[in-house]
Amino acid sequence: MKKPAQQRRKPVRRLYYSDNLPVLRKMESESVDLIYLDPPFNSSRAYNIIYPGDLGQVTAFEDTWYWTPQCDLHLQQMREGRDILVALVEAMGKVQMSAYLVNMAARLEEMRRILKPTGSIYLHCDPTAGHYLKIVMDAIFGVKNFRNEIVWCYSHGGKSKKHFGRKHDTIFFYTKGKDYVFNHRAVRIEMESGRKSFGGRLETDESGRKYRLVYGSKNKRGKTRYYKYYLDEGKLPEDYWIDINSLQSKVAERLGYPTQKPLALLERIVSASSNPGDLVLDPFCGCGTAAAAAEKLKRNWVGIDITYSAVAAIQERFRRQKLDIWGRIEILGKPNTVEEVDRQLLDHSSALYARKEFEKFCVATVGGLPNDRMGADGGVDGRIPLTTGERAVCSVKSGRVDVKAVRELAGLLKGKDVAGVLLTRQPPTSAMVKFARQAGLHRPAKKDLLAVKPFPRLQILTLEEILGGRRPELPV
Repeated sequence: MKKPAQQRRKPVRRLYYSDNLPVLRKMESESVDLIYLDPPFNSSRAYNIIYPGDLGQVTAFEDTWYWTPQCDLHLQQMREGRDILVALVEAMGKVQMSAYLVNMAARLEEMRRILKPTGSIYLHCDPTAGHYLKIVMDAIFGVKNFRNEIVWCYSHGGKSKKHFGRKHDTIFFYTKGKDYVFNHRAVRIEMESGRKSFGGRLETDESGRKYRLVYGSKNKRGKTRYYKYYLDEGKLPEDYWIDINSLQSKVAERLGYPTQKPLALLERIVSASSNPGDLVLDPFCGCGTAAAAAEKLKRNWVGIDITYSAVAAIQERFRRQKLDIWGRIEILGKPNTVEEVDRQLLDHSSALYARKEFEKFCVATVGGLPNDRMGADGGVDGRIPLTTGERAVCSVKSGRVDVKAVRELAGLLKGKDVAGVLLTRQPPTSAMVKFARQAGLHRPAKKDLLAVKPFPRLQILTLEEILGGRRPELPV
């Protein structure tokens, strides 16, 4: 009697809206096959998301570090055998760079713990702190487990006239042990040669393998001979990668996220150091390039990011790729109640920062693109692109509201902004509701023989309502 077929495991698509350290500490030991991280580089810069169509911009993260009591705690908790890290901090003093390194070391310790014995880790950095991070990686993963210092070269972007153009990043490749996954055939590239390619195009054989019909030589009768050059039999890339350029501003793949890396870069890493069904982790996932590569290559994935802008950017990425998986992604750590929003977003020492985080959360939750104009946004906290080619403007209020807020929103409707959505922390007054109803409906013209139903010009949604799943009545 045949045994019943084993049930297929549900794919892991998990996104944490959180600082990565508490998440890493709760993850099971030796449960991850591949880790890729592109952390902040300690550049002392604030990185903004630039949205297309002049929809504004959002601070994605601020890459500035300070020594705090938490850094002292991390330093005390460093395990035995990490004396070199303690000595490095003591030599540097409690400055910005040492604060950055101590915070990174605490996280890398947890990453080593959760990595499988056959697993690999790729740490992406630049010359700002790369030389220090190499010491940290050697101390935590061991010098003997260092595999490559990959130099990723690119040419896009501005250049100074005071020094040579700084056009490379460094990717440190380490493994957990000496037996690890490395699929060399999966990442082979076409070998450069002096031979002339016939026809200048790729061919595919019956088995699906790609090849070029390459000119060989002439025989004694003067007849040209050709041979098939299979790409998967090409060369393994060296440790300097010059065949993958950075993303230009007008590339369709670009989401506007400040530190976005090309999908091809992550596909090479994921293909080389994991197998289908393996679990890929990106603890600083940003706009989700590693998650997108893992999804495309049929790997499971987990992403962690501390900003809600990243969650919104990943949602936009999968929407653009027409991957209908957003509803099947677990989003953990996202506030689900008014009390949780108050605690996670509004309870902050900086009232201005708290208000902007609240605005970004509300706008992104209803499917809009937030902006980041601190206190000088003219009441426009974001916009929602519509299928009609028009836009709806969003205004967010975290405090008490009255009819003045709706009147101001009505005054913002100009140009392509055909509707307004007011998102409030407090319930609206009866006067606000009445004013919104009196604004009437917007009736879009027919497009491509598809009539879009009229929708309210002014709408009011409370925080409690959007957390409960209510969305604006708009053709989004």
